[in-house]
Amino acid sequence: MLGYWDEPEKTAEVIDRARWMHTGDLAVMDDEDYLNIVGRIKDMVIRGGENVYPREIEEFLYSHPDVVDAQVIGVPDERFGEELMAWVRLREGAEPLTAEALREFCAGRLAHFKVPRYVKVVDAFPMTVTGKVRKVEMRQVSVEELGLQSAAATRNA
Repeated sequence: MLGYWDEPEKTAEVIDRARWMHTGDLAVMDDEDYLNIVGRIKDMVIRGGENVYPREIEEFLYSHPDVVDAQVIGVPDERFGEELMAWVRLREGAEPLTAEALREFCAGRLAHFKVPRYVKVVDAFPMTVTGKVRKVEMRQVSVEELGLQSAAATRNA
């Protein structure tokens, strides 16, 4: 890509002086030099100084027998800066899933700082008209429902 049409400022944001384009994707390369996209830089959660990539946790949550879909977001936390919250869709007929039960499922299989503190069971995720999950909206809803406004105000100050 040479750049955005008639938008030199946007072009300068994503293409560096060596002509590398920075997409915002996070990837790991395997031993055979194949890249696997593991998330987006903007989706990274910094919890107590640890970089946590929601995609990794979402992929793990799919291994739960009752989880059909999962989205992980960061919510403000006064102690850790951000804390993890999982929004999950359950298979039809599944027993209710509590935060404690999900944390128990994760224990010993995920690093302790990657285990979601909060869990919200939903029927659907908020979506854009193009079919992308609206994590910004999920965060806003979560801050309100969990009463984290003061932590959010501290974080944004």
